[in-house]
Amino acid sequence: MTKSIFYLGAAALAMTAVPAFAQDSAAPAAGAASSAAGASVKVGATVYDTQGGTVGTVDSVNGNVAVVATGKNKVGIPLSSFGTGDKGPRIAMTRDQLDQAAAGAKAEQKAAVAAGANVVDSQGVQIGTIDSVDAQYAVLDMSGTKVKLPLSAFAARDSGLMVGMTKAQLEAAANAAAPAAPAGSESGAGASEGTSTEAAPAQ
Repeated sequence: MTKSIFYLGAAALAMTAVPAFAQDSAAPAAGAASSAAGASVKVGATVYDTQGGTVGTVDSVNGNVAVVATGKNKVGIPLSSFGTGDKGPRIAMTRDQLDQAAAGAKAEQKAAVAAGANVVDSQGVQIGTIDSVDAQYAVLDMSGTKVKLPLSAFAARDSGLMVGMTKAQLEAAANAAAPAAPAGSESGAGASEGTSTEAAPAQ
């Protein structure tokens, strides 16, 4: 099988690599009140800190995680970390604190992406290892198929690195990004080493 490199843009990954942050001390811990706080976290909602200052807006909500855009960063925060304030959803960090935490997490994440590092998918399934790394991208070797991903696609974990897609989703995205093989050629023959094709953004 010809080894090929397919570039998957950040838009195709639909993930957030920044870790969870401290929970609002005034936020409900569980039960109906917690559900009410989570229900108020909707796309477009303004997020405030505990003093009423603006932190950012909710960019997206995926499962139990909301992505908050501060203007400088997009940060994944568990819904359980939101409380309900007079103005709307709130968290226990100011905009500056959230940006500082995001910057620190990005530096830690970048340092963790190194050749030979193990990579698991969003469900914890081993999918491959890092083949090579440059200033912006890492090449993930998935049993012969090499996928070029931005460093922001990886989240550092104790056991290695994680990407925010399942193995099946990543393989499907790589296949969709692969250039079509010429008619009559062997499977995969139309994709040569180093081919770089951007996948269509995930909907």
